[in-house]
Amino acid sequence: MSSPLKQVLAVMVTTFHKYSNQEGNKFKLTKGEMKVLHRELPNFVVEKVDEEGLKKLMGDLDEDSNHVDFQEYTVFLPLITTVCNDFFQGSPEQR
Repeated sequence: MSSPLKQVLAVMVTTFHKYSNQEGNKFKLTKGEMKVLHRELPNFVVEKVDEEGLKKLMGDLDEDSNHVDFQEYTVFLPLITTVCNDFFQGSPEQR
């Protein structure tokens, strides 16, 4: 049986490839694929991602084109993890 951390890493990698395989380059996420990927995070990302917010996120993550590669995607994950941690630290059980 693998450790929980190993399982999380496997999920992060397979999630990237699940969405990157939908359009164009299978090793990069398009804006459309990022929009669909956000549905995996309904409690931490606004349910309906607006175009301006998505454009800003893509610009912040993407340094070289209109696509997010795996390395840029790995920058996104700690940001969401931090939001999640902050959310749970503010929950009544943690006070």
